[in-house]
Amino acid sequence: MSRIASTRRQLQLIATTAIALTTLTGCLGPQGFAPGERLERVGDEIVVAGQLFHTGAPVVLWMDKGGYDAYRVECKFDPEVMHPKRQKDPKPNRYSSVRGHLPEDVKADVQSNGWSLEELQDHIDLFVIHYDVCGTSRQCFKVLHDLRGLSVQFMLDLDGTIYQTLDLKERAWHAGSANDRSVGIEIANIGAYKNMDTLNKWYSKDEDGRPYVTLPKWMKKDGIKTPDYVARPARDEPVKGNIQGTDLMQYDLTDAQYESLIKLTATLNAALPKIELDYPRNDDGTLRTVAFDEAEMADYSGVLGHYHVTKRKTDPGPAFDWDRVINGARKLSR
Repeated sequence: MSRIASTRRQLQLIATTAIALTTLTGCLGPQGFAPGERLERVGDEIVVAGQLFHTGAPVVLWMDKGGYDAYRVECKFDPEVMHPKRQKDPKPNRYSSVRGHLPEDVKADVQSNGWSLEELQDHIDLFVIHYDVCGTSRQCFKVLHDLRGLSVQFMLDLDGTIYQTLDLKERAWHAGSANDRSVGIEIANIGAYKNMDTLNKWYSKDEDGRPYVTLPKWMKKDGIKTPDYVARPARDEPVKGNIQGTDLMQYDLTDAQYESLIKLTATLNAALPKIELDYPRNDDGTLRTVAFDEAEMADYSGVLGHYHVTKRKTDPGPAFDWDRVINGARKLSR
């Protein structure tokens, strides 16, 4: 074969290949995916204004099997039975799509076109921490959604599983005056008390004297995602502290809960940067343990407890390790 013929053959091959590639890529979408190609979630994503953000922690979304869907208007656990408090409005929405503190132009845009991520980033600056006083996320959703007609964006179970019940663009009903600006999480923990009576019912000790959660006989055990999970407080002894001027005792969260909460907090800071990685402090830098007044609340952005929002609450209680959460989230955000 002559050199000219060889060169012509190579050019023909290049042209044929180019045509084939053009034909192939012409069938693909802008990201190189073919129509109908299935995209798999990893299982650690949260949803913020319709977009997925990785957390590194186990996440079950409301649309997943085994998830808790706060968009549903009927009760999850017994659709035919309604708590007396909800009988006047047996199928209510338990969230709002528009947040009340929005400027009129933003409110009109959200009502007409929905939320963009950028709009949400401009208007969400609080992450409110609760304990659920229910013991497990399953029981929390039953009480919050089915019985009380309320909602929260996240629940954190004993084994560290995060349940997201709503897109973060939705205004959940969990923290009163803070709802417009906030995302909230209910952490599975029976709470803080003036004495040990309730704690002794929910915690036993093994042969080494280490405490672990013992769920009551009436509570279904199938709600916890990790089979046979033994939920041990991160610290063996109840933690004593003063919240809202009252001395309280509480067993700590589990290590698994802290690990997931740290990752979620770092993720929220990345997705919604106005949620600063800090907690309410006194002038000397120590944890503030009383509620903000209205002006202080308006000036604060970051992570806070339900007891910082209102004097009526004590969650997440004296055992909650603020430094562990904030310092851990800061390390992940560097």
